[in-house]
Amino acid sequence: MEQQEKTTITVQATIAAPLEKVWKCWTSPEDIVRWNHASDDWHTTDARNDLWPGGRFSYRMEAKDGSIGFDFWGTYDKVTILECIESTLGDGRKMMVSFSPAGNQTEVVESFEAEGTNPVELQRAGWQAILDNFKKVTETSPLEFQSSL
Repeated sequence: MEQQEKTTITVQATIAAPLEKVWKCWTSPEDIVRWNHASDDWHTTDARNDLWPGGRFSYRMEAKDGSIGFDFWGTYDKVTILECIESTLGDGRKMMVSFSPAGNQTEVVESFEAEGTNPVELQRAGWQAILDNFKKVTETSPLEFQSSL
């Protein structure tokens, strides 16, 4: 039996915020529920995040009209604070997010294995929309963190 080559999708954004703020907004459940949606008719109603190798994350994503929802979850494989997060999603796909400071900006690059149900371009557009929303929310949020990581 031949193994199929997995397609990796990459999305990225440059956030006009320091690395510590970007990391906090990416990893804090209180912040995740504010940005984790691709369009205004969706929202994340609950976020849980145990950020350590072997820890789990789980985000409940729902249409605001209540018509549909799903749990997006996985397990952390590797966590390098302020640098990189590697995880395995609930369906076995791999995902990696890297954070690179550039002055008072931070480059966020997210790569993940495509799932086999939806077209690759639809997946890329959806994940990029979520990352763009993260950028908008992070850049406009007040700086409420302690830089003591």
